[in-house]
Amino acid sequence: MVCGVLAFEVPLCSSLNSIYNSSRPAKCSTRLGIQCSNSSPEVPLATEMVQNDASITGGAYGFDSATISLTQKLLSSPKRVTLIRHGLSSWNKEGRVQGSSNLSVLTETGVRQAERCRQALENMHFDCCFSSPISRAKSSAEVIWQGKEEPLVFLDSLKEAHLFFLEGMRNVDARERYPKEYTTWREDPANFYVNGVYPVRKLWGTAQEAWREILLSPGENFLVVTHKSILRALICTALGLGPERFRAIDVNNGGISVFNFNKRGEAMLQSLNMTAHMYSDHIYLY
Repeated sequence: MVCGVLAFEVPLCSSLNSIYNSSRPAKCSTRLGIQCSNSSPEVPLATEMVQNDASITGGAYGFDSATISLTQKLLSSPKRVTLIRHGLSSWNKEGRVQGSSNLSVLTETGVRQAERCRQALENMHFDCCFSSPISRAKSSAEVIWQGKEEPLVFLDSLKEAHLFFLEGMRNVDARERYPKEYTTWREDPANFYVNGVYPVRKLWGTAQEAWREILLSPGENFLVVTHKSILRALICTALGLGPERFRAIDVNNGGISVFNFNKRGEAMLQSLNMTAHMYSDHIYLY
């Protein structure tokens, strides 16, 4: 079995203007490394360290094209935010609509997935971990953050979308009992509504609130553990995409995504839905 890098890594440079000025070369201090081991004894542990360099990666260095500020105010320093979806839950396994319900709990498989996330990030330092207080995310965060001295903070703004009467129903039953509403939720989620409430559109406002709470917190490197729909909203709002793009983003259980933010609160997506650690002993360094 061959292990490889499954994510794009984009460096953050010391000069935003250097990309436009060939006489002032960009300076990058970050390093990328991925360790990959395999359960097979025939495959040795492999470690690769790559100095971030445009001649190697072809990556863009600046945030000059990032025009959307999530904070509307200057940050004290650039930030990095690592997003993780909770591990497999009981309702994931049963094919039920979860939403904001607290009745879906982390399964044994979900616990193992959270443990893999912890191991994959064991060489990373985070100033704080933010989590949804809903059970399946809370339990995942507690496993991932086990043994850390830094705080674990629960934010209501990281809760999952409220899906009203669909919550708890098996997808096959919801499709049969509420065909119009379920089809809209699955195929046109931005226009799914109940009693005048549009859950996905509301989620966009919640995601923007969450970004402000996270980015304006003290520290430079944060971990966030939450749910699939709010993760979609977090990723899309950071990239300037509207609710109609809700299903343009997918995130697996235990999937890891990484954003860098400049001091203006503008986002650069570094990695999306990394899952190599679910299948091997990857250790991420970024």
